[in-house]
Amino acid sequence: MTAVAVIFWLCVLAVFYSYVLYPLILQLIVFIKGRKTYKSYEKNEQLPSISILIAAFNEELVIEQKLRSIFNTTYPKNKIEVWIGSDNSTDNTNAILEKLSNEYSNLHFINFHNRQGKISIINQLSDKANGAILIISDANVIFEENTLFELTRFFADEQIGLVDTHMKNYGFKRDGISIQEKSYISYEVKIKNLESSSFGTMIGPFGGCYAVRKELFTKVPINFMVDDFFVCMKVLISGKDAINNMNAIVYEDVSNNLNVEFRRKIRIAAGNFQNLRYFKHLILTVYKGVSYCFISHKVLRWLGPFFIIGAFISNLILALNAKFYLILFLIQLMVSILPLVDFLLKKINLHIVILRFATHFYTMNLSLLLGFIKSIKGIKSNVWEPTQRLQG
Repeated sequence: MTAVAVIFWLCVLAVFYSYVLYPLILQLIVFIKGRKTYKSYEKNEQLPSISILIAAFNEELVIEQKLRSIFNTTYPKNKIEVWIGSDNSTDNTNAILEKLSNEYSNLHFINFHNRQGKISIINQLSDKANGAILIISDANVIFEENTLFELTRFFADEQIGLVDTHMKNYGFKRDGISIQEKSYISYEVKIKNLESSSFGTMIGPFGGCYAVRKELFTKVPINFMVDDFFVCMKVLISGKDAINNMNAIVYEDVSNNLNVEFRRKIRIAAGNFQNLRYFKHLILTVYKGVSYCFISHKVLRWLGPFFIIGAFISNLILALNAKFYLILFLIQLMVSILPLVDFLLKKINLHIVILRFATHFYTMNLSLLLGFIKSIKGIKSNVWEPTQRLQG
């Protein structure tokens, strides 16, 4: 039974380490060493030219607000160009883009007549971009007036290869998962910022908006599902730093529908395992903190459902022979049925926030498991329907 006990405690430790201990270790490193610092531009300096790349499919609800938020920033207008590709949109997106491209001379609109997915669109737009810095952004991510400056300011330091934004969410409701999703995103932002401050090795930006040096941008394989992670890891492998700037604030409506978010997370999880196979060599190497952060933040997190299953099964076996493990198993069992309790209470319109956190956690890990299966079967296309905007 000793071997089973070892398996149980290793599984528990792996989950605890990735979600709790790893961020605490990063905080300790920052406390002892201080935060990494970089040279930065001042607003009155000669700022770099930027190209903002956007792939849009049926974004009539948000696309005009997004583009106007770009041109209402404080960044010099003669330093901005926007390339936006409509991925064969069937709503009013193209008409809106035609109107705005006539209004803004540095807005370039291309209508792609065959659906091909975000990655293909961004790859093609990157060839047309003239800016020294590429800013890749989703159509529903809204900028503040200082967003572009904050995104580019640290590119004054040649060591910087990629800069991520600070995503803030709005549209919270108790009847869905928006509160839990916002909390998870905020938690992830904190970890990414700690990785930046500790090693300059932020492991993956939020795909909604990030900036990368054009010469460091690597075109993403067409069948990949998670492009931002791929681009970031290529930057880190090149020896440059990837960081999060908490002052580069952007806004996005948070997902509230559990079923919609579950399907989205399955797709993302499948893409995560694609990236795991592609970058698996980093697991066995040590490279300026990249491998440590990759394993601690991503690999262990992605393998979370297997650790949870392993802990449950091994705990069940141990519970048959020891009272201590029986108590632990009963606790595990009680926690694992919380999503069912939450589901039943939701049926009578009773929403308990703490229970919904359990639902969010188990749903996220179930999506990782299904995403793993999807990736094993093979992914031939990255085209999918975007998450519903401005969910009610």
